[in-house]
Amino acid sequence: MTQHVRQDPVKTTNVLGLRVAALTRKGVVARILDDVRDGRRGYVCVSGAHSVIECRADPDLARIHNQATLIVPDGMPLVWALHGDGHGWAERIYGPDLMLSVIDASQDSGIGHFLYGTTPQVLDQLERNLLRRFPGARIVGSYAPPFRPLTPEEEDRIARLIDDRGAGIVWVGIGCPKQERWMAQMRDKLRAPMLIGVGAAFDFHARGKLQAPAILQRNGLEWLFRLVTEPRRLWRRYTRVVPAYLVLRGLQRTGLRRFPVTAQDPDPMPHRIQS
Repeated sequence: MTQHVRQDPVKTTNVLGLRVAALTRKGVVARILDDVRDGRRGYVCVSGAHSVIECRADPDLARIHNQATLIVPDGMPLVWALHGDGHGWAERIYGPDLMLSVIDASQDSGIGHFLYGTTPQVLDQLERNLLRRFPGARIVGSYAPPFRPLTPEEEDRIARLIDDRGAGIVWVGIGCPKQERWMAQMRDKLRAPMLIGVGAAFDFHARGKLQAPAILQRNGLEWLFRLVTEPRRLWRRYTRVVPAYLVLRGLQRTGLRRFPVTAQDPDPMPHRIQS
């Protein structure tokens, strides 16, 4: 019988009401794979400043984040918040890199990966690229959802598909906040232990979508690179998100405004799969 060992609590910091985890990427990978092997069900939110500001406007979305197994910092502003609160070891957990690291570390383990999101063409190319890079990986299936809310019947059908494929990890690439809502809605419908929302990682790994140079990523300027490369799609987002985050985080740091973590499950997603 497998021995189920409760993991040590993760140190976190409060970033505008979200409990962001202070971990290295290696630590995040280890925790995810331990949860999968031990049958602990949950989901991971890979979140940046955009996610934080979306949660400020939507308490239900904040609740979804705070009930996740982990909220990891997919952006330097959140990493700087962790460092400023005394967690100097914390690293940026960039969604595309996290996906590659987990799949690499799970090679030849029998853990099945299911890809949910984008289009059939992108999914086909993504699967080919991943298997070419990680020949020991086990990709058990994929599904491109419609660009509209799912009906209850569709949710049930998708859950059966994922369960029938024996997925251990479901990678969700439908963007924030849609992917976080999907993970929370589908969590209790799925037997797969772990759901991980990775946003645009599917496009990066399938089509070689241009990513910001490392120096811009390290200095928190990835948003500017993306704005320059996709101005029509992103200008409204960043002209709202960047000033709002800077002002609110400044108020939080100076103590002029409090942002309590609300609707937090003290033992997030402790459910185990019953064999």
